[in-house]
Amino acid sequence: MKRLMFLAAGGLALCTASYAALQPGATAPDFTTEATLAGKPFTFSLAAALKSGPVVLYFYPAAFTPGCTVEAHEFAEATAKFKALGATVIGVSHDPIDTLNKFSVSECRNKFAVASDADQRIMKSYDAVLAPKPELANRTSYVIAPNGKVIYEYTALNPDKHVENTLSAVEKWAAENKH
Repeated sequence: MKRLMFLAAGGLALCTASYAALQPGATAPDFTTEATLAGKPFTFSLAAALKSGPVVLYFYPAAFTPGCTVEAHEFAEATAKFKALGATVIGVSHDPIDTLNKFSVSECRNKFAVASDADQRIMKSYDAVLAPKPELANRTSYVIAPNGKVIYEYTALNPDKHVENTLSAVEKWAAENKH
């Protein structure tokens, strides 16, 4: 029985590994989608956001789930630090915009935008699909430089290091790109 459990777990790991996130140096796929900030819907454009500085694009499985709530709270707490470095934070999930309107107020604390990817077009273009449940995004965070290149990628279902790691990547980029 233990061996079967190990094999099943190993198979799941192999499945998950088959989706490789975009790596640093790759060109980030451009997208425009419906998003919400503080419960107010708007159209988010990656190209437009990159004109203001780096973008922290993070994918998460589903609004109002325990890990996603923790991650949203942590990004909300760090939003001022990201803004001070000229970075925009945007979270993306498959959730409909009506759900995200509520999530942006309660869990994102009106601090940063979240976007709907109901057809999984964006998560698929970023190879951020959760293998066992392809309708969900894997918890993957990217930092994209203003030139459209991925400068940092981190994938882990545990939300603990996403904010810390992306903030460090943005700080490093900012230090290297002082004018």
